[in-house]
Amino acid sequence: MSYEPTTIISEIDKGLKKHDKEVLFSTKRRGEWLETGKKEFRSKVRHFAMGLYELGIRSGDRVSLHSENSTEWLICDQAVLSLGAVTVPIYTTQPSEQIKFILEDAGVETHIISNDELFEQSKSLVMEIPDIERIITIYGTTEGDMLDFEEVLGRGKKKNDDEPELFENLRAKVEAHDLATLIYTSGTTGDPKGVMLSHWNIASNLLASRERVPFEDTVEEGQCMFSYLPLSHVFERLVTYLYISMGYPVYYIEDVDEILDDLAYVQPFYFATIPRLLEKVHTGVKMKGQEMTGLKKKLYYWALGLAEDYDPEHPPTGWGALKHTIADILVYSQIRERFGSHLLGVVSGGAALSEKLFRFMNAIGLICIQGYGLTETSPVLSVQDALNTKYMRVGSSGPPLSNVEVKVADDGEILTKGPNIMLGYYNDEEKTNEVFTDDGWFKTGDVGKLENGNLFITDRKKSVFKLSTGKYVAPKTIENLLTGSSYIDQAVVLGYKRKFCSAVIVPDYEHVVNKLEKSGKSIGDDRSEDPSVRQLIQQEVDSVNSQLSPWETVKKFILLAEPFTIESGELTPTLKVKRPIVKEHYEEEIDEMYEDEEENTAD
Repeated sequence: MSYEPTTIISEIDKGLKKHDKEVLFSTKRRGEWLETGKKEFRSKVRHFAMGLYELGIRSGDRVSLHSENSTEWLICDQAVLSLGAVTVPIYTTQPSEQIKFILEDAGVETHIISNDELFEQSKSLVMEIPDIERIITIYGTTEGDMLDFEEVLGRGKKKNDDEPELFENLRAKVEAHDLATLIYTSGTTGDPKGVMLSHWNIASNLLASRERVPFEDTVEEGQCMFSYLPLSHVFERLVTYLYISMGYPVYYIEDVDEILDDLAYVQPFYFATIPRLLEKVHTGVKMKGQEMTGLKKKLYYWALGLAEDYDPEHPPTGWGALKHTIADILVYSQIRERFGSHLLGVVSGGAALSEKLFRFMNAIGLICIQGYGLTETSPVLSVQDALNTKYMRVGSSGPPLSNVEVKVADDGEILTKGPNIMLGYYNDEEKTNEVFTDDGWFKTGDVGKLENGNLFITDRKKSVFKLSTGKYVAPKTIENLLTGSSYIDQAVVLGYKRKFCSAVIVPDYEHVVNKLEKSGKSIGDDRSEDPSVRQLIQQEVDSVNSQLSPWETVKKFILLAEPFTIESGELTPTLKVKRPIVKEHYEEEIDEMYEDEEENTAD
């Protein structure tokens, strides 16, 4: 479908006109839900924009936003965009050195920070940047020349009273192809790259994505959206824009560790997620059955067994449908309650959703669709369509959006064109040129295939490695199978230029210990060295190996005592594993696994 170029602020404004509920946004802060209505939101966007203008912010200026999800995040973002300025979002988990790099690389002059605790982590480095002219805190304390959110609003209100036409005049000058945001990629290798996205890049993606959501833009009483992924990530930002454009209220949580309590309180209609949350829910569901006995336990695991075979593309009929109905009454309905009683479904992005999770979520009666894209593509390239079962193919990420072209190169790399493709990398023409073909196709760096209109992602092109035997291995597929186990939390598969595949594994110690203690085994203090732990993980690895080609099987593995973290540098702010860092940190242990390579040959 073709759309006329438009701006983010225009699409948000259309959505606000549809909104007729008392609450537009609600933010949980210090345990309290702070509600904001449409009139207050619009007023604060106007006044904050005018406050920034009074401080000297003009079209094209960069304004960084280092904050947790909140109503104020959206107010700041919309105010900046209304001036024709550029939002530079920063993850709350971003390492301080990366924050400094981003602020300097983007040429930021105004830095917005949410609170003292968050600012403390990077304060000394930020204060050293000579180009930073002003720092604004949303609800923290001020010192020196710092300004607070309310003060900027006050300045803006006065400016608006003096020149009431100025805000609309400035907004009217913002054009579809103007730069809207600089989003710095996670940086699994090297420094982050500043992805330049225009208003039309994001707005075009918003409009096309709306064609795939399994709900209407007629909001019924009590229906609201739930947000826990960071707005600094383009996925959650796009989804939030989509919610607003359709007239839905949005609730922002405070602490992901409280997510189950917040789901029970908010009772959301829909939300975006990453597979990690669903994995934890699925694991918890499986482990809950261990607490049962007798017939109840048998019925519980019978229902979970049915879920493993559920195919949303071909839902059960006849006797199969009857069994599914019985399972729903006895088991699935109780599992759904964990998400709140009003939930229609979820959209999963950010990483590959395993087939097991995809089947499970849809089997229990929640519409679960998977999408695929990159920051550079604003972000959605393809997404499943729950309203058309042939595009609910297990293992796929659905068909490309209607205004996006996708093809697969001879080497398997996914190439794409469309109005959602970035303007380029900021200050880096060389890297920009590297990711485009001579005839203008964007190179995603992902390997995949198109089958019957559905796009399948196999792996990252750079992740695929070649064994010394000449066989190619796509490690992500193996890693997804490994982490599908209730007893494996994280896994990295290795083997480049080696004779066989190995793995670095972080067990899910809570479930491992629970399992072993129920078997009457005690675990030593060094859990990663405990023979019983290793034996249990070996059983899980063997189970995965039985599903793989001989050269893909994991012949050896090491167990870690602690998980990969952002702080250790092993994870990006979006929780992607930095393979080079993992290999560097555990180089000695990895080399030990390959000391006897001559005795371990891949078929």
